[in-house]
Amino acid sequence: MSGIVELAVFAGVLALGQFSPGPDLLLLTRTALAQGSRAGAWTAAGIACGLVVHAAVAMSGASLLLAGASLLARCLRAAAAVYLGWIAIQLLRAAGRPGLATEAGAAAPGTGDAMFFWRRGFFCNVFNPKVALFLAAVGAPFLTPGHPAWWPLVLAGVVVGEGFVLWIAWAWALQWPPLNRGYRSASRWIDALFGVALAVLAGRLCAGLW
Repeated sequence: MSGIVELAVFAGVLALGQFSPGPDLLLLTRTALAQGSRAGAWTAAGIACGLVVHAAVAMSGASLLLAGASLLARCLRAAAAVYLGWIAIQLLRAAGRPGLATEAGAAAPGTGDAMFFWRRGFFCNVFNPKVALFLAAVGAPFLTPGHPAWWPLVLAGVVVGEGFVLWIAWAWALQWPPLNRGYRSASRWIDALFGVALAVLAGRLCAGLW
């Protein structure tokens, strides 16, 4: 299998994993629908920066440290559970208020708000140790002997670049007027659904601590 074909297969598998239900997809979808493409793009940029960390961990083999019941793995799962639980509470509180829900401090786009959305995307991704484990599992078949020394860097670049491009494309696609109008008419129910979904994910992380 040639290098270009390998990269194409690797990118295809990543895309399938990227759009499977998870904290990143839920957070980005809700943010882009409720607060627009700019907020979604900054959230996507934060997620992509988190992927830099996970790609480095996965491609270096250090992701093995995150597996099992090691102290590091448990600490990361606990941090992820707390963070996802906090976002879930914010969404559920917003769902209980009348009108289109927005988080405090996010109503008026500006430089400060851009960093707010970036940080939220970054921490949502980087606190999830399952991302590094997924990348390590997907990358393992492509890290076989016979590749040049710089090959892992190419794979890591595909992870980050594809994540950045596809997440931003998704945030822009969600601005399609019929979809956006539909969200605005059912925003409280959708926020409640997203909040419950994130709470369930946080609960599953907590269950894995023991």
